[in-house]
Amino acid sequence: AVNETDEGGTGTVTSFAVDGDSLLMLSREPSGGAHPCFVSVNEAGFVLVANYTGGNVGLLRLDHHGQLSPLLDVQQHSGSGTTERQKAPHAHSAWFVSGSTEVISVDLGSNALWFSQLDTTLQRLLPSDPKTLQMASGAGPRHLAFHPNGRWTYVVNELDCTVTLIKKNDNNTHVTDTSVSTLPPGYTGTNTCADIHITSDGRFVYASNRGHNSIAIFTVNPADGSLTPAGHQTTQGEWPRNFALSPDEHYLVVANQHTNNIVSFRRDPSTGLLTFVHRLDVPNPVCILF
Repeated sequence: AVNETDEGGTGTVTSFAVDGDSLLMLSREPSGGAHPCFVSVNEAGFVLVANYTGGNVGLLRLDHHGQLSPLLDVQQHSGSGTTERQKAPHAHSAWFVSGSTEVISVDLGSNALWFSQLDTTLQRLLPSDPKTLQMASGAGPRHLAFHPNGRWTYVVNELDCTVTLIKKNDNNTHVTDTSVSTLPPGYTGTNTCADIHITSDGRFVYASNRGHNSIAIFTVNPADGSLTPAGHQTTQGEWPRNFALSPDEHYLVVANQHTNNIVSFRRDPSTGLLTFVHRLDVPNPVCILF
């Protein structure tokens, strides 16, 4: 878990052991930058931490006892975008690409995806060539979801409220393809996007709208990966910061940060549409994991 702080210019990341229905803190290490907001772990125990204010990604590693290593490497981002929120790099998430050594870091501030290779011997992040892919002006990329075919990636853009399809070429470089709005036609209120997920069969993509307070539902064209809007489900609360599909994908669970509740929906596997099931009061929820 990340601790979104700035103590001496850095936040921290903490590891825990699961002990029955409780957590036991095992270790805490610097994340490499201020205000870490995202953490991911691969099968080998390497840990990526996206530091929002630091504009960088820290690399650590877990041992077999769950202890975190000291910081191994830092990938510092640079550049800026065109909006007020993009005056400096802001790393918002960092992802291991399954089945490879590739790492993709999503930076809202520099308005780009950053690509690197994890060198497991040197325990470093080595820049790829090219090392970045620029998004549309003012997009503000935040999170992403990988299609199971390994060739398509969907990026949710916080600032312009779109989902962009990224395709991998034969030479393993990436290009932007189509983008689609997460909002219904005619909506004129304020909104920012937060989270995105795809079903394991690659048929449906979901993205959260903060302001419109909905989950946008898209169907995936199996021929070219393009998205078609299928509907919007109100989240029964405000500011859906994060959501997750249950392991069997029969349910979708949403964390509404501003109204202090978690809401579950039943998912129709043939249409992708959602039906309200239950609401639970939880203080300030910002992340859902199964």
